[in-house]
Amino acid sequence: MEKRMLVPKEIAEATIATGIVKSKLTILQMLVLSIFAGAFISFGAHGAIVISQTLASIDAGLAKFAFAATFPVGLMMVVICGAELFTGNTLMTLGVLDGKCSFSCVLKNWITVYLGNFIGSILVVIMIYYSGLMTGHVAEKAVAIAAAKTAIPLGPILIRGILCNIIVVLAVWMATGAKDVISKLFACWFPITLFVLSGYEHSIANMYFIPLGKLLGANVTWGQMWINNIIPVTIGNLIGGAVIVPLVYYLAYIRSASTAVSAPSPAPILKTFAKNI
Repeated sequence: MEKRMLVPKEIAEATIATGIVKSKLTILQMLVLSIFAGAFISFGAHGAIVISQTLASIDAGLAKFAFAATFPVGLMMVVICGAELFTGNTLMTLGVLDGKCSFSCVLKNWITVYLGNFIGSILVVIMIYYSGLMTGHVAEKAVAIAAAKTAIPLGPILIRGILCNIIVVLAVWMATGAKDVISKLFACWFPITLFVLSGYEHSIANMYFIPLGKLLGANVTWGQMWINNIIPVTIGNLIGGAVIVPLVYYLAYIRSASTAVSAPSPAPILKTFAKNI
């Protein structure tokens, strides 16, 4: 029977190989693909606002679920269509740990992609703002989201950023292990729905939510957007996606495998021992 998915060790190896490819992209490739990724995440974020705009008056849990169930479309587009997303690319440190990528190449990717994601998000914000779609309840929802996100204290928002990107990179990890489109879609949908439903914080999504709410009248400054939310969330995302998950899988599947290969086989030792008896 055809093998329909990779096992975790194979996913680790495929993730390293993907990181190597990403590290060799030109600046232009990184930039245009990351602008697309920022736009894709914004599309999902906007749909989440629209579907949940008045559901809270019926049931708060239903509103959260509808919001969370719509948002993952963005990552699905990133994975299936091909784009460069900062939060997913934090997994590139697995290649650094294995000695296959230099940290300078990874850092160049992160900086370029982060900038491109922001540009893509802002472009969608501007187009949505001038589209005439943001009126009534949907505008009120966008304003409320921006205000709420910039009011979260530093400690909690850092933790929410860590938890968010643990789940995001695991979604990417699962999608890497899937071998068909439907499996990749479900690999994205369930974890991302979980992180949004749980209330965790995603730095790139917030590059859409907060600027949109600000333009629509939220009492939020650009400084508050960065200092109160995006910067601490980015740090949390890095801890979760660039440190915790890659380190665990490096120790479990890459380092342990290389140690096993380098260890001397017991057979020659036993033969030598028998010969000397």
